[in-house]
This record gives sequence, C-alpha cells and structure tokens, in this order.
Amino acid sequence: MTTTLPLFPLGTVLLPGASLPLHVFEPRYRQLTVDLVTGAVPEKTFGVVSIKQGWEVGAENVEALSDVGCTAVLQEARRLPDGRFDLTTKGGRRFRLLEVDEESAPYLVATVQWLPDTAAPPEVEAVLPLLADSARAAHGRYRQAAYQSVGRPPGPDTGVAELAYALAGDCLLTLEDRQRLLEETSPARRLRMVRKVLHREAGILDALSAVPAPLSELGHLPHRN
Repeated sequence: MTTTLPLFPLGTVLLPGASLPLHVFEPRYRQLTVDLVTGAVPEKTFGVVSIKQGWEVGAENVEALSDVGCTAVLQEARRLPDGRFDLTTKGGRRFRLLEVDEESAPYLVATVQWLPDTAAPPEVEAVLPLLADSARAAHGRYRQAAYQSVGRPPGPDTGVAELAYALAGDCLLTLEDRQRLLEETSPARRLRMVRKVLHREAGILDALSAVPAPLSELGHLPHRN
C-alpha cells in the first residue's frame, strides 16, 4: 500500500522508536511545522530520509536521498520569537521512497510504500531470544568501552523486532551502519548485524582509548534546514 508524506531530508538516519529533536529555521520547513500543528498534514507525521552525500538536496539531485526512511511523529512544537521552531519527534514506521514531488508544496512530498518486517520461519523464530541476548551482551561491551553512552540500555520488555533499533540508538554509529539497520527487514539478521557492529566499535574504542565525538560537537556544518 502506498501513501504520501511530507519529506524532511537530513544528514542522519532516524530509527523506529528513536527520539529526534529538530531546530527548524528554513521557511519551507517552518511551513511544514505549521501544517503539522494545524492538522493540514494528517496525524502530525512526516518522513525523514538520510542524504547519502553532502548536506543539501536541491531540485537537481533528489537522487542523493536514501531509498528507505522512517516516519517522524511530532510530539511537541515550540515556536520561538523570531518564527523558528524547536520540535520533539519520535521515529515511527519504515517506508520505501517511490517518487518525490517538488512542485505541489513548499517542501518535498513523497509517494512511499510501507516496509514491514518479513515473517521468520519457525526455526529462526526459536533462536531469536538467543540472538537478543548476544546483541545485548555486545551492547554491554560497547558501553563499558565507551564509559558512557547516549541513553539507558533498553528494558527487558523491549521486543526482539525493536531491540536492534533500541541498542543502536544508544550508541554512536555511522550513518551507513544505521541505514543498513533501517533497511533490514529480518529481525534475526538485524540482531546479528547490530551485534557485529557493536563488537567492532567496542574493539575500536578499546584500541584507541577514546570515544568518538558527534559531528555536532566539532563545529557548525551546513545543513539543508
């Protein structure tokens, strides 16, 4: 089934269940915020897709967008005196980008197809708890190597389908790693993937005895919004 979504390209990957704060100052995304708040955009939902190269997506290079993104649900919008907005959003459903409309609104509007998980055969379903335990163990090693991380470890009630996203959201991973996790539709492969990535990153941290800083702390980079 397809639907249309306002599109917000970013230099990051939004994962389902993750929080995403946004500072909105560009006029087209101020208008998107107004449309979200007033209900002109249904369910206060828009699509976030990562930019594969650079920080800007103009009319001539929409192909720079990743094929798979995630919806962001607006939770809070705070208007600043000069007309800018601070938004609090949360990741929702994954989608595949089918077509981008650059004309019908001040911001990009996309035709998308929802991207559900694939059903696991019984033999794979049976080993999901073991895969979840090993992914949590890799996450624990990462946290120990990093000394600190973004948030708290996922609680024991986190489902196996969401666990890989929750573990990745607590760590500083590359855009490419996060995008691969977002695109993977098998919960089992996703758990194996996040386990492998976290072991790799923990090994790097152990070897360097340093924690990578987010790009946002290294200076102000140009951004589409």
